[in-house]
Amino acid sequence: MIYLGIGSNLGNRKKNIENAKFKIIQNDIKILQSSNYYESLSWPDTKNPKFLNIVLKISTSLSPIKLIKLCKSIEKSLGRKKALRNSPRICDIDILDYNRKLINKELILPHPRLDRRNFVLLPLFELDKGWIHPLSKLHIKTLIHYLSNRDITSIKLI
Repeated sequence: MIYLGIGSNLGNRKKNIENAKFKIIQNDIKILQSSNYYESLSWPDTKNPKFLNIVLKISTSLSPIKLIKLCKSIEKSLGRKKALRNSPRICDIDILDYNRKLINKELILPHPRLDRRNFVLLPLFELDKGWIHPLSKLHIKTLIHYLSNRDITSIKLI
C-alpha cells in the first residue's frame, strides 16, 4: 500500500487539502481511502497556526521518485513557497510509505519522522490498523503508545 500525508496550516486549510486531493486524482492516481481530518499544533513552534492533516491510501503506477516530484509540483501549484523548514504552509504532501520499500537516496522511505508524529500515526491507524513500520518493524499501536500524553491530548478529530 502507498500512503500519503497531506497537511495545511495557512488559509482555508480544508479547501487546500481538498484541492490537493483533486490534483492528485487529475494525475491518474487513485485515492482508495481518505482518513478523517485531524487538527494538531504546529511543530516545532506551537505559536504558528494549527495544522489540519489527513492520510490517503492511494494506488499509482508512478515510481516513488516520480510520485514525490508530482507531490512537490502540486504543492507549488497550490501556492507553496520556498521557506524555512517547518514554517507555516498552504500545503505539504509527503509519501509516508510506498509498498514497504526502504529507500535512502534522493527520497527517504518510509518517511523518516512518521513514527513520532501524532498527525500521521492517528489518521494512518484509522486507515490501516495492522500497519507495521517497514524499518523498525513496530506495529502502529506500539508507535502510538510511544507518543507523549501531550501528543495524544493535543490532537483533535475534526
